[in-house]
Amino acid sequence: MRKPDFRYLVLWLFLFGIIVIVFLQVISGHNIKSLREGNKKILKELQVQNNLRRLETDLLTAESDIRGAAINGEDVQIRSLERSNLNIDIELYNLKKNLAGQTPVNEFTVLKNLIDEKKAFNRTILETIHDTGKEAAQDLVRDSKGKILRDSIISIISHLETIRKNQLDLIVASVETTGRNARIWGFFITAVTLIAVILAFWYITNQGRQQLKMITALNDSEKRSKDVAHMKEQFLANMSHEIRTPMNSILGFTNLLRRTELNTMQREYVQNIHSAGENLLTLVNDILDLSKIEAGMMHLEVTRFSLRSMVSSVGAMFIEKLREKNLDFQIHIAKEVPDILTGDAVRLTQIMVNLISNAVKFTREGGVDIHVELMESFEEKVKIKISVRDTGIGIAPEKQSAVFERFQQAEAETTRRFGGSGLGLSIVKQLVEIQDGKIYVKSELNKGSEFVVELEFMLPDFAQLYSEALADQEEQVPLQKIKVLVAEDNPMNQQLVRHLMKGWSIDYVLVENGTEAIRALKEDNYSIVLMDIQMPEMDGYTATTIIRNELKLEVPIIAMTAHAMVGEKEKCLQLGMNDYVSKPIKETVLYNIIARHAQHITEHLPHGLPISLDYLHQISGNDPFFEKEILIQFLQQAPFELSELEKSISNRDFDQVRRIAHSLKSTVGYVGLANELNPALERIEKEAASETDKHFRPDFDQVNARCGMAMKEVEVMLDNGTI
Repeated sequence: MRKPDFRYLVLWLFLFGIIVIVFLQVISGHNIKSLREGNKKILKELQVQNNLRRLETDLLTAESDIRGAAINGEDVQIRSLERSNLNIDIELYNLKKNLAGQTPVNEFTVLKNLIDEKKAFNRTILETIHDTGKEAAQDLVRDSKGKILRDSIISIISHLETIRKNQLDLIVASVETTGRNARIWGFFITAVTLIAVILAFWYITNQGRQQLKMITALNDSEKRSKDVAHMKEQFLANMSHEIRTPMNSILGFTNLLRRTELNTMQREYVQNIHSAGENLLTLVNDILDLSKIEAGMMHLEVTRFSLRSMVSSVGAMFIEKLREKNLDFQIHIAKEVPDILTGDAVRLTQIMVNLISNAVKFTREGGVDIHVELMESFEEKVKIKISVRDTGIGIAPEKQSAVFERFQQAEAETTRRFGGSGLGLSIVKQLVEIQDGKIYVKSELNKGSEFVVELEFMLPDFAQLYSEALADQEEQVPLQKIKVLVAEDNPMNQQLVRHLMKGWSIDYVLVENGTEAIRALKEDNYSIVLMDIQMPEMDGYTATTIIRNELKLEVPIIAMTAHAMVGEKEKCLQLGMNDYVSKPIKETVLYNIIARHAQHITEHLPHGLPISLDYLHQISGNDPFFEKEILIQFLQQAPFELSELEKSISNRDFDQVRRIAHSLKSTVGYVGLANELNPALERIEKEAASETDKHFRPDFDQVNARCGMAMKEVEVMLDNGTI
């Protein structure tokens, strides 16, 4: 038999207590009402007695006044008698009102008649005084009639007082009884209330103790959960490091090996090794992405990007696999879809890579199509629909809701036939949801699938976009001019770094731990430090702290680590590092990071350095024929524009000066002179707009001289065939 829940027992007791208190309150209210009514009756009886006494007093006063008037005959006595008679009338009226319904009518009537007779007798005496004189009035006073009337009135008043006194005693006794009952009920109510308060206090205190025990147990459980989570995170971090460290070498050296001369079989083996490494790295990244999302550390980065370029780049990643499987591949982007958007291009790329990868994986014949359409357009944002369609194995209707769950695939056989961890679509769904978008699937078994993603993106400020595009033409610092300190303990990674640095013609020094890195920084100056995190003797965190706090150096420090756990990048930045690159290191990523942080030495470089073709390489895709055409065009266009600018300055043709100066900013940008010459050209342009020529000549001389040097360098490069 189940034991009754004590909480419900307390609840019923509480309800019963409320009912009892309400009942007692009703009784107590009744007693209090009775007390009030009794007090009113007592007050009324006291008023009656007071009326009777005042009536008797007024009668005696009138008696005294009539005697004085008969003896003295003074008007004062007569006026006093009139006041006494008036008071008698008032008291008689009040007495009648207070005695209403409580005194026999005949007694009050007799009293009233006697008083009227007494007043009439008094008036007779007064008339006698005026008509016959005082002696006749005195004879009337001495007559027994007046005395008999007075005594009769006093007798009736005394009788009424006796009756009212008995009535008052009864009322007082009733009030005392009611008061005693009220005190008893009040005591009872107080006792019940006190008991209820004590029970409630005991219950609340007991619940508080139980809650405290529960909180303690929950705290212990939470602590254990945090310990388990920390152990899990530490395990994932160690696993990430242990896997990524050799993967860094595997992928790095396979990339280098692919660039060498290989026969067909060797190239196939290298490609297989590289693909296996990429697949393993994808699995590790999927697990780490889930860890970041669960911890709420998957932050969105809002940047501008070209949608068409991004989609094309993602598609290009799968060209080889599509060719291997002989699959068609089409990209359809509606004309009304804007190209430049503002949003998280990295997450969008990750979403599309997962969707296209699945489409290619599960399609054996037919093809894969990408469709991008504009759903809604507003002044500052647009809503885009991206569809990835394939002609693959399809998904049964009852299995479609499960494909977005972790470690789930439509069929158990799918994992055996096609591989995969079942994490990709789960990550895609969460990446879409954290961007306030939605994803759904349309599929038919053995006919193909269509995954649809709907996301909103902001539209950029095109005026700002144009100014930043000009800024992108700034002169890049030649990496040959910098010196890099590399702290790395893994021998294979050291060999890879040596190869990369030599390939980029970067001057570098390699050390094996944080202690050696600090010693090297004390002995020499370096432009950038590449700092591995996990090293013997002194790790990268400790070394960075010493560099910032003790050596007081502001040299850019780039973290290189196989750790890719949640918060790792934030931890590196908080300790004073400037950037973060995860292993396995990709050549282009590391190169771009080094190039970006090398810009801090721009101010210290002297003018007149050799021209830089980095921007030209970037826009040409390292196409030498295109670059050669641009440089030949530069040799033709720059002298013409300089000649026209000088002529316009001489003629004070401000509109023409402004136009040519603006055009020259783009011209010099192709040979890396934008950062050096744009300030002078912008000043010429601004002064021309305001029709002043204060700095025209010195600014023109600077631009003309520097362009002359650049043209000579370009001619040499073309003559030597170095471009």
